[in-house]
Amino acid sequence: MFKGRSWKLFLALLFTTILIVTGLAVQEFNAKTQKSQLVLAIPNDPSTFNFAINRNPYSIFQFIYQGLLTQNGVTGKLEPVLAKNWQISADNLSIIFTLRDHLKWSDGEPLTVDDVVFTYNNIYLNQELPTVYKDILRIGNTKKFPLVEKVNNQQVRFSVSQPFYPLLTAIGELPILPRHALEESIKSQDSQGNLKFSTMWGTKTNPKYIISNGPYRLSSYTPTQRIILEKNPYYWRKDKENNQQPYIERLVLEIIESTDNQLIRFRSGELDNISVTPNSFALLKREEKKGKYTIYNGGVNSGVQLMGFNLNQASNGDGKPFVDPIKSRWFNNLSFRKAIAYSINRERMNNNIYRGLGEIQHSPLSIHSPYYLSPQEGLKTYNYNPKKAQEILINEGFYYNQKQQLLDDNGNQVKFLILVKSEDKSRIDTAIQIKEDLSHIGIQTDLQILNFNLVLKKLLVSRDWDCYVGAFSGGEVEPNQLFPMWNSRGSFHQFNQGPQPKETNIKGWKVSDWELTIDKLFIQGSQEFNETRRKQIYGEFQQIVVEQLPFFYLVNGLSLQAARDTIENVNFSAVGGFFWNLDELKINYD
Repeated sequence: MFKGRSWKLFLALLFTTILIVTGLAVQEFNAKTQKSQLVLAIPNDPSTFNFAINRNPYSIFQFIYQGLLTQNGVTGKLEPVLAKNWQISADNLSIIFTLRDHLKWSDGEPLTVDDVVFTYNNIYLNQELPTVYKDILRIGNTKKFPLVEKVNNQQVRFSVSQPFYPLLTAIGELPILPRHALEESIKSQDSQGNLKFSTMWGTKTNPKYIISNGPYRLSSYTPTQRIILEKNPYYWRKDKENNQQPYIERLVLEIIESTDNQLIRFRSGELDNISVTPNSFALLKREEKKGKYTIYNGGVNSGVQLMGFNLNQASNGDGKPFVDPIKSRWFNNLSFRKAIAYSINRERMNNNIYRGLGEIQHSPLSIHSPYYLSPQEGLKTYNYNPKKAQEILINEGFYYNQKQQLLDDNGNQVKFLILVKSEDKSRIDTAIQIKEDLSHIGIQTDLQILNFNLVLKKLLVSRDWDCYVGAFSGGEVEPNQLFPMWNSRGSFHQFNQGPQPKETNIKGWKVSDWELTIDKLFIQGSQEFNETRRKQIYGEFQQIVVEQLPFFYLVNGLSLQAARDTIENVNFSAVGGFFWNLDELKINYD
């Protein structure tokens, strides 16, 4: 028998062996009995820890930051967070927020009204910084922004020069950032004359310098491996019994690019939560009881799945067109786009790829939006009809050679690349089916499968892509949240990305009349307070989009998540996701 020190040595060796076998580093993980934690998956490394300049949807910001308000994940209504209440003026031209008492940053420094004023005036609305949030804060057609000013030590006022319906939503959820940690970077420049803020809090920054105000703070980051977040000891929220929240001590985000690998890790017990793909649903459902987890169904996903062409007709600084002029002529031909719309078999996509666990999407707005226009209400649709697609192409001057390959009126074979991110198998399967569908009308395509960070660079920076299969979320409650995507000069106007601030080397950029009409509609929608009229405005926007087809909307799958039964107080929804009530989640290891 083992006794005393020998017994302890045996246990230590045994425990170390178990950790090695499961692939977990001893120095980064404690046993769950020592510290409550959730082990989650994230498909990409973060591109930055600086929220204001981030463009990557895969990040930790939802865990480490809060704004003045938050959206209830079930009702969609705004609720107080850092602000304990707010007052809207009778003329709808100003909002006064009152902060909670004794707020602190994750380093223990006080969080005050001065931080709120600094965050907006010096960061989000700073013309020298490439923040995307100016798009949603722009007031109508005046190109002005809210006036943000300190009222007193507890209150801050946001004022606008004309009625702006989305004001509360626009400012409420944007994270407040720490003045004491970032102010110096706003005042100083690097050797190229850019504000040092633009390079602050990169992925190589020591985690102790990343200051946050949410339920967690950054503990460590190991590139390509994991991110560890620890409970913020200065977080403001407590439950009714005065217990500090959140209840879970630590979050471990494993960086696992492949959804197949995420599935393997979840089934082996290494992950506590996973998004359930259509391919994995049947398998996980069979193992649900044995695996001691529950699959939660939040209904249809809140975003939209889409395919779109690069309509950009501009050239870069070297005079090289972003898109091959031959292809650009096809893509900018509305008849060509309509033929593509009729050639995509979305019923087959839903049945085969989504296993029937989805709905065909027709609109640029989520079906969860109160402004969603359905086909039953008159929204135009494109049902699968390859014969009609061919007729449209032939009438437009395209023709077929002896090999049944589609050629344009100059004899050029119609072929292009389909860009898709590598992390999502169902997304790749969707692109593969589109490739097959297009081959039935004589179009040759090849897949360009890249890491999502590289996809974003192509879409928004280099602009050198042909066709993209992807998704977009936002605007489920307030359509103006989609302004960065639909405004012709928006920071996410990916199908025709125009020059952004400080980009002076883009030549020949063109904006179509229908894009300008959408610009006007979004401005009208932001100024309109009558709900009936707002619905009409955004209905007209949806009709323009489905008529002009900058995007082809595909299938939205169900929002499904699998989570260990040890996790308590789950209140999952498609709009709020799994972690919208993170403060209330508990781990029960009994």
